[in-house]
Amino acid sequence: MALDYPLPKLIIEHRGLSKLKSTYTDKLPLMVDPATKRIHTSYHQAVTATGRLSSTDPNLQNIPIRSQEGRRIRQAFVAPEGYKLVAADYSQIELRIMAHLSQDKGLLNAFAHGEDIHKATAAEVFGVGLDQVSTEQRRSAKAINFGLIYGMSAFGLGKQLGVGRNEAQKYIDHYFATYPGVQHYMDDIRMKAAENGYVETLFGRRLYLPEIKASNGMRRQAAERTAINAPMQGTAADIIKRAMVKVDDWLLSSDSGARMIMQVHDELILEVPEAKVAEVSTTLVELMQGLRSWMYRYWWKPEPVITGTRRTDCKRVSPNFC
Repeated sequence: MALDYPLPKLIIEHRGLSKLKSTYTDKLPLMVDPATKRIHTSYHQAVTATGRLSSTDPNLQNIPIRSQEGRRIRQAFVAPEGYKLVAADYSQIELRIMAHLSQDKGLLNAFAHGEDIHKATAAEVFGVGLDQVSTEQRRSAKAINFGLIYGMSAFGLGKQLGVGRNEAQKYIDHYFATYPGVQHYMDDIRMKAAENGYVETLFGRRLYLPEIKASNGMRRQAAERTAINAPMQGTAADIIKRAMVKVDDWLLSSDSGARMIMQVHDELILEVPEAKVAEVSTTLVELMQGLRSWMYRYWWKPEPVITGTRRTDCKRVSPNFC
């Protein structure tokens, strides 16, 4: 209704601002440790179904960035004097894992040639040249790429894009016609999950799906969506945890003075003395890239990002950070 009427739109805006205020601006100042003068989150190893770390009290993996107000909240996260924040993430990690799992030639070719995958998808889905893809078409393709990974329906995609359900279904149909390997993978993983009762990450970690044969249709469909997404998100979780171990081993044995202070799903954030930023950034890339040998042809490169003292003062050396 907010798309067509001013009052529902105003209510949603108010709800968003109220959420920012109650969750962040009201609570975060009260959570500063009196001894360290810092906010400390709690990371949990065995909470999420896919194996990702989760963060609570407060959740520092979910600091808003999309809205202007959210970005202002991020300005509160700063490095101490004499330090910089260095962040490195794996670019489009779950889409790359999907390309590997599905072995779809279109996706593999796009990644192998270093193409903007969302732009490449938009060109295929909307039938235009790469240089003719509009910002709106790329945004729609991004929603399709990530939406299908999470099992989004035509209704959900239409809501996100602001189009009708039938038009959203046309986008989905065109996507699967363009990337048939993805459709085959999704059908295959649903069948295997129903047969085995679980799916696995690329490292062999099992993710059990007790409701994959549930008589209740909604529960069964939810389990099927998890079956599609879990191998990708679970593999990404395995990779970043291995990266954390390697980086931590190096930090303990080095004299860099750097500290790993946060993990945000596919991103590691370090606090680094200004004089050591170049050294730490170089080593960080080497260590994180060292995990990719088993999937070398279609793997990705973590990009180091040297920020200012504030989390929002990022100097963009890559479009794939923060």
